[in-house]
Parts: sequence; structure tokens; C-alpha cells
Amino acid sequence: MWDEISMHEYDVLAAMRRHDLPMRMRALSESTLLSQPGLSRLVDRLVKRGLVRRAKAPQDARGILVELTPEGRAMQRRVGTLHTRSVTDLIGAALDRDEQAELTDLCLRLGNPLRKRPGTDHPTPV
Repeated sequence: MWDEISMHEYDVLAAMRRHDLPMRMRALSESTLLSQPGLSRLVDRLVKRGLVRRAKAPQDARGILVELTPEGRAMQRRVGTLHTRSVTDLIGAALDRDEQAELTDLCLRLGNPLRKRPGTDHPTPV
């Protein structure tokens, strides 16, 4: 699955897909684990491949917006389907249903550190 796109490239396409609107580079940077210069170079490569397009922000001439092209959406969907199947197969082989439910809860808590713990009035500690 990683032959036609790298994991970092997929991460950027997936972040853009979740946002589903043109987004500022700053917001994209906050959604990935890449440095700002690394992200800019990666987006340049994605633009050259026709997967992403850049545009000036209409309300701010200095701002840059990025969005998926139809080809970028198709690539994200295709690789995302393969990635999801791969993760599902690996987790399904290693964990039983109860362990999978526990892992889901833990991942949700990690994804939202301010989410309250069940049965308490305080956030889950980070």
C-alpha cells in the first residue's frame, strides 16, 4: 500500500480529507507530525503530483490554503481502505473482542484528553 504514496504523504492527505474544506497550512501543520518546513516540501511534492492544490486565502493575501484535488481524494480513499484493512487484520489477530473494546476506549481518551473518565467528574489525566 505504501508503494504509490509514503506514510507521511498519506497522513497529510488524510488530515485534509478529515477537514474536508480548503485549510490553512498552519492548521494542516497542527494536524500532522511534520515540521513546518517538512510539511511545505511535502505539500510541494503533492501539488506536483496533482493530489493537492494551493490557493491564496481570499480574506488574507498572505495566507495559503490547500485542498485535495479529485485525484488526491481518490488516492486517500484507496490507500485508506488498504490501511484500514491492514490495521483491522493485525488487531483482530492479536486481540479478542474485550481487548479491542478496551483499546478503542483508550484511543478515544488519547485522542481527546479532556474527555471525562466514565463515573467521574474530572478529565482523564494526560
